[in-house]
Amino acid sequence: MGEKSPPRRIRADAERSTARILEAAETVLAADATASLEQIADAAGLARATVHRRFASRAALLDALAERLSQRYLGGLAEARVKTAPPLIALHRVTEIVFDLKLCHRFAIQLTAALTPEVLDGLDLLFARLRDTEAITAVDPAWGRKVYLALLHEVQELPADSPTLASSATADETEARIDLLVRTTLGALGGSLPATALPLTS
Repeated sequence: MGEKSPPRRIRADAERSTARILEAAETVLAADATASLEQIADAAGLARATVHRRFASRAALLDALAERLSQRYLGGLAEARVKTAPPLIALHRVTEIVFDLKLCHRFAIQLTAALTPEVLDGLDLLFARLRDTEAITAVDPAWGRKVYLALLHEVQELPADSPTLASSATADETEARIDLLVRTTLGALGGSLPATALPLTS
């Protein structure tokens, strides 16, 4: 009788397969949101049965994509030190991280399930701190967060040749989007970004 594979090795293989499936799903679904599990399996270079073992349905796969992005949002909030960093710097750093995530998760970024209560609480804390330091005058942190997320979508949708982006002081497109989102959010919430605060660093 042959030796059985150690459980740890089996678990590691399963984790690698799951990661491959999620990466393939992100790419395939960004190109075609209606793509099937079979198409994702082909893109991942795995047997279709393997994908079905990991994810019993398309809905289960979407839940996994949302959960993975949610964890990366939480990691971004921690990296930006929303609890302890100067709030304006934290806002700028969070915005940098979110734009990076948008590039890597072009499909999952559309899944509202990724914005879990923990993620929303982290953003609310940031806007509460912005209010408490008088960087904004809007009193409700949840309103600040909603304005920020709505503007985030609009700024992301701007074409690269938009005159709105061209008016930024930086020639880098991503930095121009970050600058526009931060300044517009602060302005919409009754605050402003003082020139002395630039450039912002984490």
